[in-house]
Amino acid sequence: MIGRWALRLLVAWLVLTVVPVVLLRFIDPPTTAFMFERRMAAARAGDSRFQLQYHFVPRSRISPHLVRALVAAEDAKFLEHHGFDWDAMAEAMEDRIEGKSKRGGSTLTQQVAKNLFLWPARSYVRKLLEAYFTVLIEVFWSKQRIIEMHLNIAEYGDGVYGVEMASRRFFGKSAAAVTPQEASELVVVLPAPKSRRPNALNGKSLERAAWVREQVGNLTPERIEGL
Repeated sequence: MIGRWALRLLVAWLVLTVVPVVLLRFIDPPTTAFMFERRMAAARAGDSRFQLQYHFVPRSRISPHLVRALVAAEDAKFLEHHGFDWDAMAEAMEDRIEGKSKRGGSTLTQQVAKNLFLWPARSYVRKLLEAYFTVLIEVFWSKQRIIEMHLNIAEYGDGVYGVEMASRRFFGKSAAAVTPQEASELVVVLPAPKSRRPNALNGKSLERAAWVREQVGNLTPERIEGL
């Protein structure tokens, strides 16, 4: 009896998790877990002026400069790993222990898994679920779909999701027309989109954007081939 119920629960879990991942390989998401949480936060705060901005566009309508800048800034080994960059995770852990930085070692796939299906607050449960969905995404999606999804669902400003809406909001142009400098300025806001504006960076953020452009120049063909 217990075994039968355990099997049913396992099947239900697989249906509830695997099916959405497979479908999203082909279907663009109308929303994400992070967008839903942002709407709820605005509602709880009584912010009637909040308006979430989101419009999904295909990879063909996104500048290659944005793809390269994102890979250079967030996950230079994107095409080489299978969802987890163990070296980056180890370095991030060492930095945290030594008090040098609070940066994470998450790959683009892990970030997509978190933004699509999970919640912002850190916990061991969320990290385990993030790892689970990361594996599913790497199994069922192409690398091109992962990068396309990330560019469309990441938050680039307070309530501004995806590079199309961000490009129009901050630079007055479509994502297809973004320049290398604008691309670098967009991706450097990703760790703190609510407190940084791509078109009004200063200090360390400007230095970070310059660093991203330098890293783009250092990307080898095998790290961006096909993206």
